[in-house]
Amino acid sequence: MTPQPDPEAGAAVKAADRAHVFHSWSAQELIDPLAVTGAEGSYFWDYDGRRYLDFTSGLVYTNIGYQHPKVVAAIQEQAARMTTFAPAFAVEARSEAARLIAGRTPGDLDKIFFTNGGADAVEHALRMARLHTGRPKVLSAYRSYHGGTQQAVNVTGDPRRWASDSGTAGVVHFWAPFLYRSRFYAETEEQECARALEHLETTIAFEGPSTIAAVVLETIPGTAGIMPPPPGYLAGVRELCDKHGIVLVLDEVMAGFGRTGTWFAADLYDVVPDLMTFAKGVNSGYVPLGGVAISSEIAATFATRPYPGGLTYSGHPLACAAAVATINVMEEEGVVENAAALGASVVGPGLRELAERHPSVGEVRGTGMFWAVELVRDRETREPLVPYNASGEANAPMAAFAAAAKKAGIWPFVNMNRTHVVPPLNTSEAELKEGLAALDTALSVADEYVR
Repeated sequence: MTPQPDPEAGAAVKAADRAHVFHSWSAQELIDPLAVTGAEGSYFWDYDGRRYLDFTSGLVYTNIGYQHPKVVAAIQEQAARMTTFAPAFAVEARSEAARLIAGRTPGDLDKIFFTNGGADAVEHALRMARLHTGRPKVLSAYRSYHGGTQQAVNVTGDPRRWASDSGTAGVVHFWAPFLYRSRFYAETEEQECARALEHLETTIAFEGPSTIAAVVLETIPGTAGIMPPPPGYLAGVRELCDKHGIVLVLDEVMAGFGRTGTWFAADLYDVVPDLMTFAKGVNSGYVPLGGVAISSEIAATFATRPYPGGLTYSGHPLACAAAVATINVMEEEGVVENAAALGASVVGPGLRELAERHPSVGEVRGTGMFWAVELVRDRETREPLVPYNASGEANAPMAAFAAAAKKAGIWPFVNMNRTHVVPPLNTSEAELKEGLAALDTALSVADEYVR
């Protein structure tokens, strides 16, 4: 599809947005949303005809890119056949989506509770854990994001939690491993792993194991910085949970469905949680869908005891039809394998080469199509390019970097002092190299702020 400039239409869309749309996570009078007229594959474009390579995958969910014809056709076919139906009934699209998801989740996570997105998936996973154990507390990591609803935002570790945290949600935060900015004075991955596990074990002991329902972790934290855990960490958490009868919840909302070059990030670590949340990539975000994959033990808790929770649109037929088509497309087109191969041969090496040439790059980390570039003022001290939770003038260096990236033709995922490289999983090698070249240009702007 070729972008056709229509500035007048774009101005009308923008005017209506500014008059009536209340945007999330924003000071409403300080934002300037781009008016978008179309998208296809790994690109989208505005009403002035400018085209951008999307290195954000929307919000890390268009895993098969925009407007995949087979998924669009599946949604159209489902709409013609049965647009919607209540969740208490058995519906073909819902049943097939659950079967396909359960066939790819690790271990015995064979029951699927559908939600409308990732945040409510986390809400329900924690409710299940508390009811299953009869315990009130949940432990989660500081460097994390789990959603914007009340319980999900309280288990979140980043600053978006602060405004909603009344200290009454039964949540205790702890430090998960992150060697580059270690809280444990570690010098190796082995030290970071051992000390992080000791810290968690001590936290459990002092909080009282019999009061803790669940430990919830992003298998690989996403928005907080794409920080793959060191070898042995997740296995160690699994062991601690087993020792104390604590439910292990892995949040795969962002990392799941091929993002890491495997169907789920847990596959990289050979760890099976008791509950796993998902959303985003399950149907490439074409229609809102999320869910909880449930172990046989926890499912048995609600075999004759009603589960007290549900949603009007749970397992919506349009969303489930999109999920069925997406999973089938990923299989047929080798999308997961493509993410693994190009992540290893193009993205990782390309980012590491940029790091060698740009003093603003402190660290590159990731796997598959899930990468973070840590930007710093000083490589020796690791001082971030902007302060934690910076805004306004304090965030000027990152704003300048983002503006340069857009001018060079890519739409970057920027959070705090990082840019994340998270394109669609079926982005081609040529497109990835195009994006890396644009990043090269933008990083030269970030270099201007290095001490």
